[in-house]
Amino acid sequence: MESVITSTTELERVVDEALGEQRYAIDTEFHRERTYFPQVALVQMAYGDQLVLIDPLAVDLDPLGRLLKGPGTCIMHAGIQDLEVLDLSCGTVPTTIFDTQIAAGFLGVATGSLSSILKRYLGINLPKGDRLTDWLRRPLSAQQLSYAASDVEHLFPLTDLLVAELEKLGRLEWANEESRLLKQRPRSRRVPEEAILRIKEARSLRGQAYQVATAVAAWRERRAAEANIPVRQVLPDLGVVAVAQRSPDSAKDLKSLRGVDSRHLRDGAAAEILTAVQAGLRMEPEAGPPPRAPELSKHLRPVVTLVTAWVSQIARDNHLDPAVLATRADVEGLLKGDENCRLLDGWRQRLVGAPIAHLVAGEAAVAFDGDGRLVLERRSHQELPDDD
Repeated sequence: MESVITSTTELERVVDEALGEQRYAIDTEFHRERTYFPQVALVQMAYGDQLVLIDPLAVDLDPLGRLLKGPGTCIMHAGIQDLEVLDLSCGTVPTTIFDTQIAAGFLGVATGSLSSILKRYLGINLPKGDRLTDWLRRPLSAQQLSYAASDVEHLFPLTDLLVAELEKLGRLEWANEESRLLKQRPRSRRVPEEAILRIKEARSLRGQAYQVATAVAAWRERRAAEANIPVRQVLPDLGVVAVAQRSPDSAKDLKSLRGVDSRHLRDGAAAEILTAVQAGLRMEPEAGPPPRAPELSKHLRPVVTLVTAWVSQIARDNHLDPAVLATRADVEGLLKGDENCRLLDGWRQRLVGAPIAHLVAGEAAVAFDGDGRLVLERRSHQELPDDD
């Protein structure tokens, strides 16, 4: 039976005990519908033969940072959002991560949920939960606690099984490398000056209108972060664009704009918007949004579909999740010459990156092998004879 941690003393004890283990498992429950940052509502943790549920509404999670910085391996499942929550709550993320969803992908499981992977490998059926559960409500019911605990309860035996299978195939380091990369992925620390890029309606703006939109969107992002509320509650996208198109210089003008209501102008917001407008007008005018990434050359566009089909074949042959091996965006990035393309490094480079380079160079060809499989083989440079 899981225990619920509601005091700093209890949490410090748990952290001290877990630091003596080589591994621990963590999952989180959180909400972000009404806030700018994710609001953590529960932390589930397993270590040794213990399983605890930490209530962040009753205790500060800061002591958990000692464990995350420690030498133990943190077992997670689809942990990218949990890393954001831990970073915000504890000021750090785990030193070493093993993600079971990523590991399963190297065994051919296509982006599997924890429930599907547990059923497949351990024959365990997780209890069904309500995805709309209010995890911030107190007290949590016994059913909620049981459901939350199940997210970490079986991660150790699952990890042992996945590691054994990966070692047989010589892919354990692949999975470890991919798990390490989770720490390098952005965790929603948005740059205010780039907020304009997420406003679809602003793409048509040019010159000073675009600069004003950039300044107002950056102000909106900062105000939302400071108040910890969704940006749409500060000012909707339509309001940002309307302000940019009109460049108002008074509160009266602001109130007349579509998408701008009186509730958006309270608590000094009107004056701040007008200040942002003036800041935008003083910027060096630009033609509009920054140019998109270079387009793929026309003669290479047909190659993408062909190569993607071959990559899917390679994934099937090697029992890999195709999304783990290479996405269509990865293929396009390689063909565009993107230096940061992940197909240029490590095992992906050996498995698909180098062969694709030979294909594009005209040194290889994709063909059917007669059994419906696609193969990449050395090009003969011999044309087929005419049937007649």
